[in-house]
Amino acid sequence: MSEVPPPVRELRLVVTAEDYDEALRFYRDVLGLPERAAFSSPDGRVTILEAGRATLELTDPNHAAFIDEVEVGRRVAGHIRVAFEVDDSALTTARLAEAGAEVVAEPTRTPWNSLNSRLEAPGSLQLTLFTELGD
Repeated sequence: MSEVPPPVRELRLVVTAEDYDEALRFYRDVLGLPERAAFSSPDGRVTILEAGRATLELTDPNHAAFIDEVEVGRRVAGHIRVAFEVDDSALTTARLAEAGAEVVAEPTRTPWNSLNSRLEAPGSLQLTLFTELGD
């Protein structure tokens, strides 16, 4: 039996950053997202960075408030927040803070057994860094 390919092949989050060079440095050079492609023309620049496996997480306002309460202690995120699974959320949080991200909340153990931190990053993007802690 052959499997039907999924109708969507890739999720691409597009961030318009006022300081493009700073955002590129932060996400590519500090966070370490590999560069897939880059294009420039008289009309502007774009860089596509690999971010591992992508998922679309939909939440209702009540659960979004609950996540903020667990990770930060209060409601802080807008309607879009990006979460990156990393090997060591504490170390990565420190590295990104040194590179200019504002730490909104230090890593904390969640009820779903991950270590999550929250940052405000270049491009006005709120990030959750999480490390799955296992059973």
